[in-house]
Amino acid sequence: MITKIKGTQDILPAESRRWQDLEDVIFQVSRLYGFREIRTPIFEASELFHRSVGDTSDIVKKETYDFADRGDRMVTLRPEGTASVVRSVIENKLYAEPSLPLKMYYVGPMFRYERPQKGRQRQFHQFGAEAMGSYSPQVDAEMIAYATTLLAALRLPKVRVKINSLGDTPSKALYRDQLMAYLQPRIDGLCEDCRARFLDNPLRVLDCKVDKESPILAEAPKPLDFLTPEAKAHFEAVLGHLRGMGLEVQIDKSLVRGLDYYTHTVFELEADLPTLGAQATIGGGGRYNDLVETLGGPSFPAVGFAFGMERLLLALESLGEAEKPEPIHAFLIALGEGARTKASELLLRLRHGGLICDTDFMDRPLKGQFKQAERLGARFCLILGDDELAKGVINVKDTETGVQETVEWAQLYPYLVQKIREHAHHCGGECADCSEDC
Repeated sequence: MITKIKGTQDILPAESRRWQDLEDVIFQVSRLYGFREIRTPIFEASELFHRSVGDTSDIVKKETYDFADRGDRMVTLRPEGTASVVRSVIENKLYAEPSLPLKMYYVGPMFRYERPQKGRQRQFHQFGAEAMGSYSPQVDAEMIAYATTLLAALRLPKVRVKINSLGDTPSKALYRDQLMAYLQPRIDGLCEDCRARFLDNPLRVLDCKVDKESPILAEAPKPLDFLTPEAKAHFEAVLGHLRGMGLEVQIDKSLVRGLDYYTHTVFELEADLPTLGAQATIGGGGRYNDLVETLGGPSFPAVGFAFGMERLLLALESLGEAEKPEPIHAFLIALGEGARTKASELLLRLRHGGLICDTDFMDRPLKGQFKQAERLGARFCLILGDDELAKGVINVKDTETGVQETVEWAQLYPYLVQKIREHAHHCGGECADCSEDC
């Protein structure tokens, strides 16, 4: 038997409804903020991620899926979404659009070779968003608001926002020198990864998950203390916009994020929920003013964030709500070959009218067909036998009330729609039997 590759998962039909519901919320919230979807290839030239994410990052050094294709081109399965979006912006000259900033979001699979664990797979899915073309600190705050609005729409409790500033390029250069001077005599007290990062990218030492409680890191100099006046003014303006929107944030001086391209604002969103385990982070992002230029484009500032979809779904499990069944309006029970032929015609009409319908394809007896209708949660059972076929009618049984009526074929669709609307009026439209399309 051939089985799935380690670190991947099948999203089975019983689970896909949860994914669709999450994607619907993402779509609706993104529309509120004026973001449109962009779809980029799943694999790109390896150079794209090595130059953007950084050769010294854990993602590139340990986790990317790199391979040579049949044309001996080095290709990488995308480990994150921002670099692909930036490549697309440059290649398609979207930076010349008159309506700036560019506001785009994406949803799709990403790939990292890491140890699989709950909520973290080697093929995982991300929702991310990028606002590109503006230096304004208001955009930083807007993106944080966008991210928190999504979590509010999902009704996730106990969410907090942590924020920091890495500063501009001069700020980062000054801080790097101070950090290296501090770590030099102390580096042997940190883990092996930190010792390697110290030489390649000392800022990443602050992001260490192994030594995060170490007094060495707790007492290390922090980026926020080395900001240039311009960078400090930018960060204070971001905080001012957040206060103006009534959004509470915690300044975390040790927050640096795991990607090399960030400048100025970085932020993470956390939730203390039992289904997330020890790792509370569910999303994060920041500003990256230099990335477009680094990849061959013009000077074009940007802010972005990303959420792991699997992590969001794990967080939603903490709500403890039973999953609603798929809303099925009607199940047609056809008795006899002639009835089955007519059933196909009637089902097509109902479906074209927006009703969710099904029928038996397994030659079940009458009792078995009623049982199948019950399993599918059908609101109505439509019964068509030889007598009904001869008279041009069908029996409609309301499974909720037990009432059964005989309806002419031509009146079947308006009859069902009226009953569904009456039910929606009484239940407030919140029942799983109700559909927005009816």
